[in-house]
This record gives sequence, structure tokens and C-alpha cells, in this order.
Amino acid sequence: MSSRLSGLHAVAANYSGLLSDIWGVVHNGVQHNKAAVEALSKFRKEHGPVILITNAPRPHGPILKQLDGLGVPRDCYDAVVTSGDISRDAIIASGKSKLFHIGPDRDLPLYEGLGVELVEEEDAEIICCTGLLDDATETPDDYDDLLKRLAQRGLSLICANPDRVVEKGGTFIYCAGALADRFEAYGGDVILVGKPCAPIYDASLATLAKASGSEVDRSKVLLIGDSLPTDIRGAHYQKMDALFITAGIHAPDFGPIDEPDDERVNHRLDHEDVETIGYMPRLVW
Repeated sequence: MSSRLSGLHAVAANYSGLLSDIWGVVHNGVQHNKAAVEALSKFRKEHGPVILITNAPRPHGPILKQLDGLGVPRDCYDAVVTSGDISRDAIIASGKSKLFHIGPDRDLPLYEGLGVELVEEEDAEIICCTGLLDDATETPDDYDDLLKRLAQRGLSLICANPDRVVEKGGTFIYCAGALADRFEAYGGDVILVGKPCAPIYDASLATLAKASGSEVDRSKVLLIGDSLPTDIRGAHYQKMDALFITAGIHAPDFGPIDEPDDERVNHRLDHEDVETIGYMPRLVW
């Protein structure tokens, strides 16, 4: 049974490194969580490296700029690993050069330097989905016809962000994972590269080892996140301990945001068939 922790300090001494989700833990897309930033800084100074791991469908460079813009100090983390970084590897590995992009133009830096040609759907050899064109107004229903057509052609879809939804300033918006689910339901082949799948964890652990100066045993790594299907499920797959932040995308399920109901939290964890070392509404030291 998972219990509410008073703060990261209660378990920090058990670990030599952290892999922390960004959106939903460090910030909500509008402003950063001051207490979370302080907790990460404290851990980094006293216990070991902190790697921020995100399903953002862009290379880590733009994410660093986004974090800077939200006032997240660079001394609270050592490096950032993104689903976009891993997506680039998957595009190269596919051997395909004609790519159909589903997502907003802001994600186009994902393809820079890869030597791929961005084409219309009828000329595509492979698809990469980074999200919805306008996630403020659209839903997966708006993509039904397109996804059906592409699935019927037998094309593979690289999902550059397996998140289904994220919370942005109190509003939930759909992500690429929601479109990938729909595409797969229509018989399409989906290639997931971010959380909860292995490639992003392999890269994150390698980055953690570099920051630490030596390989860190998985039993000494704690993963922090607010998404059960991606963060907590990923930790389960990778046999790593997880700390669940409840005031993220699942907040409505647990009662008052800052006073989540223990029974509801544990019922949901049992339903998802995952385990955690504990939970807290928001990351604090």
C-alpha cells in the first residue's frame, strides 16, 4: 500500500540519482513549481544527479530554453532527455526519407539535420506525430478520417510524445499519444519511443551515469512523475522505484488537489497494477 510522504527528504538518502518528469512536476506549462525546483536542487546538492526526462516531442535544446523561460534554474538539474531526442534516432533507424508530419510547426526542429523530406500524406513512407495542430481547440475526433486513411496504407507512425493528455494552467489538452491510440485502434503500426518505453530510459540512465561519473544501479534511481500510464508504468517496466505526484493529470480522481484521498489513490494504483514508494500532491523537499 502506498502512503503519502511528507517530502522528498523522507526517502532521498536511499537514492543516488533522480529521473524526474517535467510537465506536471517541475511546471504546469505556465509557471514553474517553486517547491519542486527547491526539492530537486536539494537532492542534487546532497545526494546525486538529477536528470529531467520528458515526453516533449522536440530535441532537448528547445526544452532547455522553455525551462529558462519559465524560470526553472539550471542548478536544479544536470541534463534533459526528451522523447524528441529518441524520436530522431527512430526516424534514422527506419531508413525512410519521405515523412508525413502530424503536429504543429513549432515541432519542426525535430527533423533538422536528419536528411528527411517532409511530404504530404499521399507521398509518405512513414509518419511522425508530435501532437495536434491546435491542441487548444482540437480533439482526436478531428483526426479520425486522416488516421483511418494512413492506417489502411500500412504505414508506421512514430509517436514522438506518448502522453495522452497534459494539464496546462488548469486545462487538460490532448497530446500525440491520444492520436497514436486512435491510429493503432484502426490497425496502424505505432512506434513509441518516449515514456513508458525502454529507449528513453536507456538514454536517461546513460546520461545519469555520465553526470555521476559512473554507472548508477537501478535500485538507487528514483523516478518522479504525475502520469500513471507513462511515468509510473515506465518505472514499473524498468524495475525502478517511483514517486507519484497526484496533483497532475490525475488530480480530479483523488478529491481535493492538495489533500488527496489515500483510499482513492491506492485504488487507482491497484487498478493500474503498479507500485510506488509513496505519493505526494506536489513535489516538495
